[in-house]
Amino acid sequence: MLQQFYRSATKSPLFITQISVFSFFYYLCEIYYIGMERVAIFPGSFDPFTRGHEAVVAEALRLFDSVVIAIGHNTSKRGMLRPEVRKRLIEEVYADEPRVKVTTYTTLTGQEAKRVGATAIIRSVRTAADFDYERTMDHANRHIYPELSTVVLIVPAEVEHISSSLVRELHSFGHDTASLLPEGIVLERYLEQNEK
Repeated sequence: MLQQFYRSATKSPLFITQISVFSFFYYLCEIYYIGMERVAIFPGSFDPFTRGHEAVVAEALRLFDSVVIAIGHNTSKRGMLRPEVRKRLIEEVYADEPRVKVTTYTTLTGQEAKRVGATAIIRSVRTAADFDYERTMDHANRHIYPELSTVVLIVPAEVEHISSSLVRELHSFGHDTASLLPEGIVLERYLEQNEK
């Protein structure tokens, strides 16, 4: 098929005969990749999913065609919400956004990225210490999965203070956490589901 295309292209008066074979096939690769969907994976524990996470996803959707929010499940840790309840919560947030999918996984993040067809891992940072950590993780991932890129997004200033651990701590002391969660999400409702 490529040979036929090459033969027909060389007969065209618009074809530059001096073009190298490398440039020609690079051009074909560009055509191929332009047509591919750009998928990114956003891994985390999301216990629970916050407005900070929501802001990062919004930024990622400006860069990629679709984003897979991947909930990592550490079987040795007991979280506030069970993984399946976290998944339900996030799916409710993005019920009207077909470009966002939600999965849970217990393997390496790179393995899950390959499974869902992602070519990039989204990571968010608040501080220089966060960046140093993510740089180390990127080096490790590239050693095992060289085809994966890491895209580091800076958390917007207005939600920079929000974290899942803050939500859990405030909730444990009986404080209202609605302002830290995506609009319409009532944490107590998911905690009730968590007990079922």
